Amino acid sequence: MSIPQSGGGPIEHHAQLAEYLESGCKPKDQWRIGTEHEKFGYCKDTLKALPYEGKRSILAVLEGLRDGHGWSPVEEGGKLIGLEKDGANVSLEPGGQLELSGAPLENIHQTCDEVNQHLEDVKDIADRIGVGFIGLGAAPIWSHEDMPLMPKGRYKLMDSYMKEVGTMGTTMMRRTCTVQVNLDFASEADMVKKLRVALALQPVATALFANSPFLEGKPNGHKSWRSRVWRDLDPARTGMLPFVFEEGFGFEAWVQYALDVPMYFVYRDGQYINALGMSFRDFLKGELPALPGETPTLSDWADHLTTAFPEARIKKYMEMRGADGGPWRRLCALPAFWVGLMYDQSSLDAAWDLVKDWDAETREMLRVSASVDGLQAQAGKVKMHDLAREVLAISEAGLVARGQAGAGGLVPDETHFLNALKDSIETGKVPADELLERYHGDWGGDLTRIFADYSY
Repeated sequence: MSIPQSGGGPIEHHAQLAEYLESGCKPKDQWRIGTEHEKFGYCKDTLKALPYEGKRSILAVLEGLRDGHGWSPVEEGGKLIGLEKDGANVSLEPGGQLELSGAPLENIHQTCDEVNQHLEDVKDIADRIGVGFIGLGAAPIWSHEDMPLMPKGRYKLMDSYMKEVGTMGTTMMRRTCTVQVNLDFASEADMVKKLRVALALQPVATALFANSPFLEGKPNGHKSWRSRVWRDLDPARTGMLPFVFEEGFGFEAWVQYALDVPMYFVYRDGQYINALGMSFRDFLKGELPALPGETPTLSDWADHLTTAFPEARIKKYMEMRGADGGPWRRLCALPAFWVGLMYDQSSLDAAWDLVKDWDAETREMLRVSASVDGLQAQAGKVKMHDLAREVLAISEAGLVARGQAGAGGLVPDETHFLNALKDSIETGKVPADELLERYHGDWGGDLTRIFADYSY
């Protein structure tokens, strides 16, 4: 979840809303890659989820990173709730999931180095205090009551509101983890094509990265339960956004969409003010019930943009949001997958040619089927396994064209980061399939064994 924005002046005219988004446009040589990934922490002896405070806790991990690895503290209400260093930050998801929001980097080699260093540092602290971390799309054995809500004002507001607008909002908050990548665009036209490709192909990412077949100790009938959760969270702020594919879509159309997303809060002087269900349109007119007579700043607009949760979204950059959290190889594979598709024009054009004739029904069918069946998904004549094979080939070609060398020039490009996905294409199996095989095989239905076998 995003941290509060700062530095924005007052909004004096409507055009500033789209101008804020457009200000993210960058020339290609300034495009960067920002990778975010979440993971579940647990006590090694009891296998219980980590509380916020205590000897074995999220707070102890944050303090260890702060004191032993050079991170600066981020506090709210006198409590340590995050860390910052070198353009990256560590934050807490609502149920205590630990998230690294990586710095904007030039290539996947740097991204993977960042991931490696972060996981090494976290393991250093975790081993000292007897805790572990595991990458999965959904909590395998814990109930809602097992997952403590972290002490952030934003989460307290969201937690109560989620119970009113869907059936799975609180499950999303406490019991899911994702990996996502944030990418740049050059212009409005570039943003439009990238966002359309991103939305259409999120089901491919959902299928390839599916890693949440369990809930509360048993199979749940889905390869990606995390994706299933997002389908019944809050229809006002989630989904595949058919309007993005309509003629004339651009920054202003996104503004109109975001203005219709009900508000959560306004952040003032370190406090979250309850604006649940209120209208940003009213805020613009000085008629927000929570702050009568006050009009918003660009920081308020930036905050509000973080409360829309579609499968892909734009702020000053674009976020790909369709993948489950998972093992180390896939933390590097997710940014490689999307960078190969998005950062080479020929690959982006080829990806658009694949999906441009799909209708909204096909895109939604793929989304649903991917969550249930992974690579065995199908929507009409579109077979996920065949589609994923073709998309991966396009991504690989894009990475070859980028020619970003690593290891001092010994590695010619970034294509080897796709190897985990190539394995899935070859075998037809994604992480969820492997987990289910273990559950029904050598684990003998004992899901607690997932922690010893799959933790970082």
